[in-house]
Amino acid sequence: MESLIKPFITLLAIVNPIGVVPFFIHFTRTFSAVDRARTARVAAFSAFLVISLSALIGIRIIEFFGISLASFQVGGGLLLLMSAIQMLQAEPAESKAQDIDEGAQRADTGASIAVVPLTIPLLTGPATISTMVIYAEKTTHLWELGVLVLYGVVIGLAAWLVLSAAERIGRFLGQTGINVMTRLMGLILAAIAVEVMADGLGTLFPGLLG
Repeated sequence: MESLIKPFITLLAIVNPIGVVPFFIHFTRTFSAVDRARTARVAAFSAFLVISLSALIGIRIIEFFGISLASFQVGGGLLLLMSAIQMLQAEPAESKAQDIDEGAQRADTGASIAVVPLTIPLLTGPATISTMVIYAEKTTHLWELGVLVLYGVVIGLAAWLVLSAAERIGRFLGQTGINVMTRLMGLILAAIAVEVMADGLGTLFPGLLG
């Protein structure tokens, strides 16, 4: 049971829809209510697609490039740790300044920003994909893979609910409340990242376990 719950906790910490609320409000400030609602739906559905496809075919992609899972665990764990450090500074896990600036420009010109930058990289990105690939490889039954896809559905629904209520959440929590939640998620994510890296290093260098 613990092995099934951990991927969900990790995903929730990385995606952290609450942390994206200020960006969603900023990017959609000139949108009508209908456009804002559509943007939230597209972003949430895109997040579900990224998570689900990573779980279903991610491992095939790394096998195609001849990358071992242990190496991917170390690299993915490092990405998680970098995301955690970024979140401890009260920034969304997958955000980059240039992507946020691009999103602002798209919003100003009336273009859809649901996929970039809301879904990628603010909601999902390399750390999310790495997490799903690592946990998908650990599954031994088809139903366990189905659970990972179900987590994508749950995370997508959570993102949709949060983004749909972004203005109310922003007023209720304020920037301070959002920062506190982002830092808390970052702390949890840092601990998980160290564990993932330790598993990979233990496989690559068995002597470390001895």
